Amino acid sequence: MTQLGATVTREGIRFAAWSQAARRLWVSIFDEQGMREIERLELQREGEGVHALFVAGLGSGTRYGFRADGDYAPEHGLWFDPDKLLTDPYAVEIDRPYAYDWRLADRRGEGGDTASLMPKAIAAALPKPVQAAPPLFRAGGLVYEIPVRAFTMLHSDVPEKLRGTVAALAQPAIVEHLKKLGVGAVELMPVTASIDERHLPPLGLRNAWGYNPVTFMALDPRLAPGGIMELRNTVAVLRQAGIGVILDLVFNHTGESDRLGPTLSLRGFDNQAYYRHTPDGRLANDTGTGNTVACDHPVVQEMVLDTLRHFVRDAGVDGFRFDLAPILGRVEGTFDAEAPLLRAMRDDALLADRVLIAEPWDIGPDGYQLGNFPAPFLEWNDKYRDDVRRFWRGDAGMVGALATRLAGSSDVFAANGQGASRSVNFIAAHDGMTLADIVRYERKHNEANGEQNRDGHNENLSWNNGVEGDADNPAVAAARQNDQRALLATLFASRGTIMLTAGDEFGRTQQGNNNAYAQDNEITWLDWAGRDQALERYTAELSRLRRSMPALSDTSFLTGQPPAGSEIPDVAWLAETGAPLDEQSWQDPQRHRLVMVLSGASDDDRRLAVLVNGDRRACMFTLPERDGFFWAPAIEAPDAADISRPISGRTMIFMIERAQAGTREKRNGGE
Repeated sequence: MTQLGATVTREGIRFAAWSQAARRLWVSIFDEQGMREIERLELQREGEGVHALFVAGLGSGTRYGFRADGDYAPEHGLWFDPDKLLTDPYAVEIDRPYAYDWRLADRRGEGGDTASLMPKAIAAALPKPVQAAPPLFRAGGLVYEIPVRAFTMLHSDVPEKLRGTVAALAQPAIVEHLKKLGVGAVELMPVTASIDERHLPPLGLRNAWGYNPVTFMALDPRLAPGGIMELRNTVAVLRQAGIGVILDLVFNHTGESDRLGPTLSLRGFDNQAYYRHTPDGRLANDTGTGNTVACDHPVVQEMVLDTLRHFVRDAGVDGFRFDLAPILGRVEGTFDAEAPLLRAMRDDALLADRVLIAEPWDIGPDGYQLGNFPAPFLEWNDKYRDDVRRFWRGDAGMVGALATRLAGSSDVFAANGQGASRSVNFIAAHDGMTLADIVRYERKHNEANGEQNRDGHNENLSWNNGVEGDADNPAVAAARQNDQRALLATLFASRGTIMLTAGDEFGRTQQGNNNAYAQDNEITWLDWAGRDQALERYTAELSRLRRSMPALSDTSFLTGQPPAGSEIPDVAWLAETGAPLDEQSWQDPQRHRLVMVLSGASDDDRRLAVLVNGDRRACMFTLPERDGFFWAPAIEAPDAADISRPISGRTMIFMIERAQAGTREKRNGGE
C-alpha cells in the first residue's frame, strides 16, 4: 500500500488517507496555533481506497486534520460527517491532548464544526532511524510495569517540570532505582494519546491509565511533550544502563466507543472497515469498551505493523505488550493463533526479534486464550496470579498448584512439545489490587470512582490479616509485612519471565481501589517519601539472588531428571522433613509446606533450596546434605532465617549450598 499520513519533503507535503466508503476526503490546514482553518483541500482518489494530495510549499510543523463525506446512517455503520475534524490515523504528533466534549458525538447537522474541539496533527520529518540493535531483554528477566505519570509525580529527585513524563524516566535517581532492582525492561503503560470516557468528566475524573487511544502512533503531549524524540532519548539512556523498554499498546479498541461515542478518527474515515460489526450491523464489543478494531482487515493490519515499525525504527524500543491481545488474532470474530496479523509480526524483518507479550484474554466468544499464542509470544499468566494468592491466603489443597506455578506452568505452556515456559508471572498488575493491598483488604474499595463501588473485580483472592484497611495493631502490621515478603519471594523464585508493578517493591497502596484507572491523584501516584525501604531492600536482594542463580531465571521446564553433565535432578520436591513428597502428600488438602531444591548445571554447582512454610505455625525444615557442602542462607541479612531453628509460619526462605573450606582448597589445587 502507498505511504499514508503526511509525508514531508523539501518541496512540500503529501497527504494521504484511506477510506473505501467515503465519497470525498479533504485535508484541513490550520494556522501555527492550530486554531484557525486557513485552507481546505480535496484529496484525489488513487485507487484501492487511497485518497491523496501533494501540497507544495508546506513544511514540518504544519498543523492539519482530515474530513470525510459520504452516507450518514449510523444504524448501518455509516458515520460520514464533514463537520467532524478527523485525526490522521498515521499522525506521529498532535499539538494538544484530547478532551471529551459532548459535541464530538453529535449527529450530523446538529453539533457544528468540531475543529475547535480537536487536537491537530503536526506534520514532521522523522529523525534518522535508530541504529539497529537486538533487544536487551531476554525471557526469564524482570519486567517492571510503569504508569508513566503516576510513577514520578511525587518524586523529589526528579525536576518538577519533568515529573509525570517519559523524560523523567531518564533521570539519574530513576535509573539508579531500576538498576538496584535488577530490572531487565520497563513496560510503559500506554503513552499514546488517549481520551477520557464520556462518564468521567461529569464526575471530575480523568483516565489515568491511557487504555483509551484515538490513534496509535501519536504520543500523548501530557506524557511526552517532546514527542517521539523524548521517547527515543529516554530509551537510549535506559539502554545505556542495560534496561530495555517495552511499550504497552492498545490495538483492540479506540476511544470512539459505542454508537453514542465521539467521532474522532477511524469512525469518520470508514467505520465499517476499521471496526468489527455483528451480523445485524451493530458494533461488535469483544472489548467491553463499545467497539472492536477489525484486526483481520488488511488496512488495519498494515496500520498496526506500521505503528510497531515506527516505535522500533524511530525510538529503538525492545518490544511490545498487547492489551486484550486475542482481538489481534480474531479472524471474522474467531481467534486463530495463526491469524495473519500475528504471523506478520513474527515474520516482519524489523519486528521478528522484538519482545512480544500478550494479555491473552478479551470478553468475546472464546476470549480466554492463555497458552494458545504462538511462540515467541510471552503471555500474562493469571493462573499464576490466582494460584499464588490462593496459596498464601491459606486455601486448602494448593501446594500442588503452587509447585506447578513455581516450575513455569507446564500445564499451560508445554503443549505441542514446547520445552520452555512463555509465562509472564505476576502477582499484582495495574489492573487490580496492589501487592500491599492484597494483604490489607478483603474487599474492593472503589467508591472514589463514582460508581457506588460497582466497578472492578469482586473476587480479589485477598485477605486483610484481621483488620480491613489501615491498622495500628503491631501484630497486624507485622503479619502484612511478612505476607508481602512471602509474595515477593514467590515471584522471584518462579521460572519464566516475572513482572513487578512499580511501587509494589516498597508497599504502595491504592487504599483498596482495584480499578484505579480514573484516579490521577494520590491514590495512584507513588509515595516515594513514605515508601517501605526495608521491603525495597529485600526486593533488591531477591532480584540479586535470581540474577546470580541461572536455575531461577531459566525458562526451560523442570523434569525431575539430571541435566547433562550431572547426576543431580534439576528439581526435587520435598516435604519439610527432607523426604520426597509422595502422592498422598501432594493430595493432602491441609498441606501448606513445600521445599523446591534446584540443581546447578553440574554436580559441582551449588544447589538452591526454596523453603515454603505456608502454615501459620513455625516448623523445623531438613534439607538433604552432600559431602563437601553445607547449607547457608542465600540472602545475607542480619535477620536471615536458616534451618538451624524453626522457620516462622507464612514464610519463604532461600538456602544455598556452600563448599566447605577443605573442599574449596582441593578444587583450587590444594592438598
